[in-house]
Amino acid sequence: MQEKPKLNIQKSLMELDRARKLIPGGVLGIRRPYNFVEGEYPVFFSQGKGGRITDVDGNEYIDYLCAYGPIILGHREKEIDNGVIDQIQNKGFCFSLTQTIQNELAETLQTIIPSAEMCLFVKTGSDATTTAIRLARAFTGRKVIMRCGYHGWHDWCVEVKGGIPEKLYEDVYEFHYNRLDQLEDLLKEHGEDTAAIIMTPFGHPLAAPMEEPAPGFLQGAKDLAEKYGAVLIFDEIRTGFRISLGGAQKAYGVVPHMSVFGKAMGNGYSIAAVCGRRDIMKMGEKEVFISSTFFPNSLSYIAALKTIEIMQRDKVLEVVHQKGNHYMEGVNRVITQGGFKESLGIRLSGIAPMSFLTFDKDEAKLYKTRRDTFYTYLIRSGIFQQPYHHGYICYRHTLEDLDYTIETIDQALHYVKEVVG
Repeated sequence: MQEKPKLNIQKSLMELDRARKLIPGGVLGIRRPYNFVEGEYPVFFSQGKGGRITDVDGNEYIDYLCAYGPIILGHREKEIDNGVIDQIQNKGFCFSLTQTIQNELAETLQTIIPSAEMCLFVKTGSDATTTAIRLARAFTGRKVIMRCGYHGWHDWCVEVKGGIPEKLYEDVYEFHYNRLDQLEDLLKEHGEDTAAIIMTPFGHPLAAPMEEPAPGFLQGAKDLAEKYGAVLIFDEIRTGFRISLGGAQKAYGVVPHMSVFGKAMGNGYSIAAVCGRRDIMKMGEKEVFISSTFFPNSLSYIAALKTIEIMQRDKVLEVVHQKGNHYMEGVNRVITQGGFKESLGIRLSGIAPMSFLTFDKDEAKLYKTRRDTFYTYLIRSGIFQQPYHHGYICYRHTLEDLDYTIETIDQALHYVKEVVG
């Protein structure tokens, strides 16, 4: 199998050198080059359209990372952007008081999200999870939090603890997805002090295979929360508006006491929502202070409403699931026919709208070389996936995109087997 030629990413690398003199690390967090394959992936994009993006050197890619999840329709959706532009030109969006479009969006969420008796709107997923935790602590008068999943960069949950005093996270305990026994053991020890259990209803750990809930896991977590008087919070930042419009809670039939949504809700515009039972949410009236200059800005509300309208009108998620199933069936066929699970330890996990190709760890640690070689082949072939983070299917991905990707994955795995073994 012939090696793919290396991409020209010189402008990206020059811009990174420039950025490092201006911004710590040049770019922040998960977008830094070491989270991809250094020297192979671009660092800066210039534009996107539909299901594709173009980097600053002019290389075009099929975009399966979708901005880490917000792009559910596609880049530069005219209906959404035109609605936002109309608001800017004819009404404005940043005021001392709130525009009533807030109410329209909240009423819309009430009709599609099972847990949404009341809602409030913030800008990011970290805003939403932190707000939910604060409301739950106020409602219960307790402080301990049980967590499962990634919940953002704020002090109580961030995994990198630099700059954070221990007392700000010492009451937060972690359990693993699908391990109801671990959660129960923690509650036996701390149940009387537990304010909330916050968890992703679908398992998407960093750099590891994805997991669907085992039978009884979600309901079991809710039963334990109610037994110990804690608030169950579903972190649906990734699953909301993607597994179904109403999130994983709708798909799996377990309604939490509270839930948080974001990412795909606005197709790229910055918005997140905290939804929940009325008595818990009403803590936000007086007991809990929630405020930001930019939370009421209406542009994201406009974008979210238009995104939801398009998704309902065009049956977007039916199409996304059909395309995702086509992709997963094709990739699994490649893995099975080539015997790559046995020879390379590669596996495809996840579900139709969000999936992940990972390599099982081995004693010789060949999995690291296999992973880098595989993802290098993909990026050189114009396929933008991430070695440490699951990917997404968006509405604008075409069957031609998917079939090309399946064929390229087949070629990439043959190449990995040949040069790495």
